[in-house]
Amino acid sequence: MQHKIVSILICSAFSMFTLVVITVANAYAYVGPGLGLGALGAVLGVIFSIFLAIFALFWYPIKRFIKKFRNAESDQKADQKNS
Repeated sequence: MQHKIVSILICSAFSMFTLVVITVANAYAYVGPGLGLGALGAVLGVIFSIFLAIFALFWYPIKRFIKKFRNAESDQKADQKNS
């Protein structure tokens, strides 16, 4: 039952969004260089923060793997010197 309600809500929201996008009229507004650069900076900031968050999620396991690999390599060299 819950799945059906969620499905109906998602379908309704998508239909409303599509209707609004299709029926939008022109604004005939002036977007100056200050507003344009500000909007561009905000959009690029959001995109950059998303990529940074994704990178941060993967960085710790990668760093741990590199550290483990280097420790194994140094242990192997130490064993060769002691032999």
